[in-house]
Amino acid sequence: MRSWMFGGVYGTVLASALLAALHSEGAAYTPCYDAAWVMVTAGTAALAHGYAHHMAAHRPGSALRRWRQLARALLDEWPVIVACWPTVALLLLAGAFHWPEPAVTSTGLLLNAALLFGWGTLAALRAGCRRRSAVLLGVADAAIGVAIAVANAVIK
Repeated sequence: MRSWMFGGVYGTVLASALLAALHSEGAAYTPCYDAAWVMVTAGTAALAHGYAHHMAAHRPGSALRRWRQLARALLDEWPVIVACWPTVALLLLAGAFHWPEPAVTSTGLLLNAALLFGWGTLAALRAGCRRRSAVLLGVADAAIGVAIAVANAVIK
């Protein structure tokens, strides 16, 4: 459970940061291209993260065992990719229906903030917090996620 929650939060923050950073600023708006970039980046991040976990956990054993451990570490990163799907779906819909970029970016960031609120609230409830505290923690987690996305867009 902790692994998919970690990957879900990481993927949601990653999708938000990419959505903010891919804002065209005067260039032609290409939401389908942006959707592809979000998925490629999520896949690359998942592979790098899984590989890093594999490298950090080396133990003596056969080559076959190490390959299996690598495969397992890479497969454990699926939540990073799945967490990007809402943003990708929004971008694909924007491309299909010719939605304007500012509205899509704002909607995507709000959607992802809501998802981060949900992740934070769920994590707090699972940790034993009362509902009010869990909601407050969810709000704080959403705010942190939005701050990360904004910081990424600013340094772009």
